[in-house]
Amino acid sequence: MSQKFQASVHHRDDLSFVKLAGVIDEDNELTELTDKIHGGTVVIDLGEVERINSCGVRDWVNWLGKVETKGTDVVLVECSPAIVAQINLVNNFTGNGMVKSFYVPYFCPECDEEKVLLCETGDMGPPPHEPPTCRCDECDLVMDFDDMPDSYFAFLSNQRKLAEPDKINGAMRELGRNTDGSADGKGGKVRSRASAPNLSSTSKPSVPSLPSIRSSAHTGSGGTGVGRTGSKPPSRQHVSHVNSGSRPPGQFGSGGHVMPGNSFGFASQQMSAPVAAPSRSNALVFVLIAILLGAIGVLAYLVLTK
Repeated sequence: MSQKFQASVHHRDDLSFVKLAGVIDEDNELTELTDKIHGGTVVIDLGEVERINSCGVRDWVNWLGKVETKGTDVVLVECSPAIVAQINLVNNFTGNGMVKSFYVPYFCPECDEEKVLLCETGDMGPPPHEPPTCRCDECDLVMDFDDMPDSYFAFLSNQRKLAEPDKINGAMRELGRNTDGSADGKGGKVRSRASAPNLSSTSKPSVPSLPSIRSSAHTGSGGTGVGRTGSKPPSRQHVSHVNSGSRPPGQFGSGGHVMPGNSFGFASQQMSAPVAAPSRSNALVFVLIAILLGAIGVLAYLVLTK
């Protein structure tokens, strides 16, 4: 089994429980699980799937189709934000199956903390769907929903009611997975995205360091500067711009503010060329003007003295 992709299969009566984790890409090894699934229902836990690419989506859809041809009902539980994004993008991502539960991402702008909250599809009610309230563990303030409600909850409009939910919940408990998303039933409904296992894709994005340019662009008078250590991390509104590797036209002045200028980020004082000395042609012009003025003066003197 690949190090970046992990899978396990357990059985209880006519129910199979499949847990997937890691990255689903071209090396997913999903086909090896087909023969291990038997019974009338398969519950697929996707809570620890951190990323899935286009090749992984193709293989997933094909694999899910093979599972359903065996007459197996598919139920998806604890869908990670990466999986929810694909459910909303790919029409047949869930096949004929349904989503029982999924994680909702949150962000605290005060503490720069991220968290995911496990929600039951049946508890979301009719549209328009709004994210449940989630509080920050650090400051106890209400956290911001880390997506757009209309797009994130779009898949709920196509979900049908789960048949025999008590049977599935009971089987999940006996197999060591509680309906609140934890292994022991204590506090698993809410968890930190940074500390959750195998959720690195949803953890805080890393911000690449900017070029080391020692100028007023970083340490302007009284300013914090872009490269100053100990400063507060950039807000999420700016993270995507920094991660893209592009920089807008302009230069950073004191305090990290963008000022008009060149696109390389140097201070205008550094980019301005030194003032060159007057050229020889300019000196020649001055000499000719002086001679002309002198001639005019001599003529004026001769005229006046006649």
